[in-house]
Amino acid sequence: MRRTLAALMVAVTSMVALAFLVPLALIVRETAQSRAVAGAERQASALVPVLALTTRSDDLGHAMARTEAGRRGLLAVHVQGGATVGTPRAPAAQVAGAAARTRASTVELDGGYVLLRPVALDGDRGAVIEVFVPADDLNRGVLTSWAVLTGVAVVLVLGSVLVGDRLGARVVRAARRLGTAAGALGSGDLSERIHPDGPPELKAAANAFNTMANRVTQLLAAERELAADLSHRLRTPLTALKLSLDQLGPEAEPSRQALARLETEVTTVISAARRPSRTARSCDAAEVLRERLAFWSALAEDQGRPWRLVGATLPVRAPVPAGELTAVVDALLGNVFRHTPEGTAFSVTLHEGRDVVGILVADAGPGIPDPEAALERGASGSGSTGLGLDIARRLAESTGGSLRLDRSSLGGAQVQVWLRSEKPTAPRGGDARAAL
Repeated sequence: MRRTLAALMVAVTSMVALAFLVPLALIVRETAQSRAVAGAERQASALVPVLALTTRSDDLGHAMARTEAGRRGLLAVHVQGGATVGTPRAPAAQVAGAAARTRASTVELDGGYVLLRPVALDGDRGAVIEVFVPADDLNRGVLTSWAVLTGVAVVLVLGSVLVGDRLGARVVRAARRLGTAAGALGSGDLSERIHPDGPPELKAAANAFNTMANRVTQLLAAERELAADLSHRLRTPLTALKLSLDQLGPEAEPSRQALARLETEVTTVISAARRPSRTARSCDAAEVLRERLAFWSALAEDQGRPWRLVGATLPVRAPVPAGELTAVVDALLGNVFRHTPEGTAFSVTLHEGRDVVGILVADAGPGIPDPEAALERGASGSGSTGLGLDIARRLAESTGGSLRLDRSSLGGAQVQVWLRSEKPTAPRGGDARAAL
């Protein structure tokens, strides 16, 4: 932006300078030429008294030698009916025409101008004084004046650029502060505010940004309180359901485990909602996958589903909280059990690469007919909420990663969740397989 303002100042100042300096340069040249011609007229006027006294060549030669033009050989006197004294340059016809006039005239020749001054003598005679003005005399001082004017123009342009740069720096600083604050707010720093500075427009933008940030903070606080209140209301029915399950025998153990898991999730929601802000955390993705596969293995055994877990033998750091990764894994595995027939095999693969961690959930089911529609929030073809893939996609995108749908080597669908890790890590590998 500063470069743009500097270029604009150069263009505007240059146009203004040219608009004034070009006519001024022409005036300087015309002034120099007028000064040279006026000097020639003075030289000619100095000989008029001499011609009034005598027309002898010797006397005229002595008088001409006393003038500057005469010493330089630029002066000549044409006496009517007599000789020409000096070095003539003007054509005879021009001299004759000048003698018939009563005023001085100029004739342009190669290398300069000739001033012809008629002088009336006694006895109806006349004479013409010729003064040659070389081109050097006509342009004397013009180049120096033009150089001075050019220097003035350059100084004006540089000064305008300096002033424009200072003004632009003030605007750029204010715009950068606004951009930095917007980036900080977008990254989750709700305390970011701006001190209004700069031009009135940027001050208005800064005030609007502060108002927006305050409003966002208020809305998020209200949303957290609402989520905490709704989650807290679930405590009562969960407690009643737990008491009912406690009265049943060992056959209700899976239900009690599921209820315990639900209570944990409710507690997590309440805790997260009560926090003013959540700092970045990470977890061991391998441990999360082993834990969740152990949980789902019981249902897989009941339905006769072969499964395997690949790449989860060594710790793999994922740049997301364990609770959120657990929710994503449960949502993806839940989709496998919900949308494929019993007995369908599935696999979960953990991949760790450079700056990326991938979780691949594949099955041998019928696949996903319309992948684009499946990624739309709330879209479901089997009566479910349609939020599972959207939850996984939002978690991946929060790290700069992505979610992809593809065909698996088992013949069905493969959901790929790619998480961008914060630091490069060395590849790790390993297989942990189980078959039921």
